Amino acid sequence: MKAKVLILMGSDSDLSVMEGTAKILKEFRIPYKMTVSSAHRTPDRTVKLIRDSEKNGVQVIIAGAGAAAHLAGVVASHTTLPVIGIPIDSSPLKGIDALYSTVQMPPGIPVASMAVGRGGAKNAGIFAAQILGLTDTRIAKALKEYKKKMAAEVVKKAKKVEKQ
Repeated sequence: MKAKVLILMGSDSDLSVMEGTAKILKEFRIPYKMTVSSAHRTPDRTVKLIRDSEKNGVQVIIAGAGAAAHLAGVVASHTTLPVIGIPIDSSPLKGIDALYSTVQMPPGIPVASMAVGRGGAKNAGIFAAQILGLTDTRIAKALKEYKKKMAAEVVKKAKKVEKQ
């Protein structure tokens, strides 16, 4: 099955965070491709990946990067596909620099910015599923079940706390 989502990361050191995105996409049975491509060190590779993804039917691109974190913005500047940015907390500034670089995009180059780190990576997968669920009823149904399951887990934990 062809990938519907391209997951990019600026460095292989980002893999432990970006695996959270892949885990969510697997849970929703959404095919994806995941690779490393730096906006600064491999700009030609990055643009080629974007162009090839568009030609091959990718519908959403998720880009995670730390430090200067320009990857999501560079990706968004080369495509009209939805781009989801994940700031990664890999620098001495604990991800604040990555957050600013991801969220502060100029008008006309939107990036949907998630939270810094692992929570943002998980939410990026869910947000990609929500985008794809607009036209895929199987994914939309799976999202509803996912939300019900999350709610049930909270209620279960609340009851456990109340018994103490």
